[in-house]
This record gives sequence, C-alpha cells and structure tokens, in this order.
Amino acid sequence: MGTLADLRADLAARADPRRAEGVARYLRMVPGGYGEGDTALGIPVPEQRAVAGRYWRDLTLAETAELLADGVHEVRLTAVFVLVRKFDRADAGERDRIVGTMLANLDHLDNWDLVDSSAPYLLGPWLLDRDRGVLDRLAGSAVVWERRTAVLATLAFIRAGEFDWTFRLAERLLPDPHDLVHKAVGWMLREVGKRDRAAEEDFLARHYRRMPRTMLRYAIERFAPARRTAYLTGTAPYHGE
Repeated sequence: MGTLADLRADLAARADPRRAEGVARYLRMVPGGYGEGDTALGIPVPEQRAVAGRYWRDLTLAETAELLADGVHEVRLTAVFVLVRKFDRADAGERDRIVGTMLANLDHLDNWDLVDSSAPYLLGPWLLDRDRGVLDRLAGSAVVWERRTAVLATLAFIRAGEFDWTFRLAERLLPDPHDLVHKAVGWMLREVGKRDRAAEEDFLARHYRRMPRTMLRYAIERFAPARRTAYLTGTAPYHGE
C-alpha cells in the first residue's frame, strides 16, 4: 500500500534540475510570467501519470487535496491525474466529492496544463446531467485560470454533441484580455468544427470580425488555406450584429 509520503518520495526521486529550468520557462514561472512564484522539479508528464497510476487507489481525497495545495507544480499536476483516475472509476456520489475537491482547490489549478488536465475530464463530464450555472460564474471570474476552466469544461459537452454552452461562453469571452482565454475559446470552436463545420462557421459568421486574432487563428486552424485567408482578411461572409 502506497502512502502520501511514498508518492512524494517517488516524485522527488524523478527530479531533473536541468529539465526543471526548461519547464519553468515553458510555464512562465519567471518574474512577470503567469506562473511566477511556482516551482518545478523537471518530471516529464508521462512519469507523473505513472506515479498517479501507482498511488491513486490508496490516497484519500483529503490527501489528494493536500497534494493540490503543494508549492511544486508537478505535485499539483500529479494530484490532478489522481483525481481523474478516481473519477473515471467512481460512482455518482464519489464523483460529487471528487469534483467538490477540484472546485474547492481552483486557486491551486493555476497554470494552463493544470486546467487542461482537469476541466475537460472532471468538471465537464460531471456537468453533463447537472445545472451548468457554475460555468457562468467561472467565466465571469477575474482569475484567468477560472475563465479558462469554464471554456475547457465544455469539451465534454462537445464530445456529447452539445455546442450551445461552448458558443455561449465563446461569445461572452470575445472581449477577454488574456491570450490564454483566446486560445482556449479558439480551441473549443475548432473542436466543434471537427464535428459540425456548419455550426462553427455559423458562429464565426456572426462574430469573427470581433474575435481576437489568436482566438480566430485557433478556431480556423483546420480550414483549407483559402478559407483561412478569407477569415483572416475579413472577406468571409459576415452576419454583423
């Protein structure tokens, strides 16, 4: 039986100081960066997933929450992987508690990889058959990671063939000031387009001239070159509001 201390020791043994320098740059753990103040050990993500796979059964939710509050980035991300493992195998009541743990620790999901590894696999699936008002609250947050969480959670809806909430949040976040939200919205619109190009283009026809450039580029990434050019030059059909 693995303990919380065992998991911490396992991660510490995998630390790579040279790799940690690269991780710190990549996740902007530098002065003025969005990850400023965080600490990296330099552990590859596949190894973090392997550690989560070794210990997820033995850790309680309280212990996992302790990991989520850790000051080391890879410890927090491993905790997210533990929660996802637990969620995938849990009954309805336990899923409520797992997502409750996630929501209670949103302030520790403070970089894009932490959000992207949790929102589509925990919050989104949990909301499939529930009231989704929490997404409106998160989309209105002053915290960029909470706004990104709201958008990324809709990936679960998209996979279920539901696009309304993606469009609803995308429209609301058109004026968002942060490029990490622009990227998230564009990514989710692209995911809609993989399943229903007409639905994505209907949204774009109404909004693309107001979309931040990064958001638009992400949304049309898979379009044919001529079609991408039409959007980027403002010559695609447009149904202005």
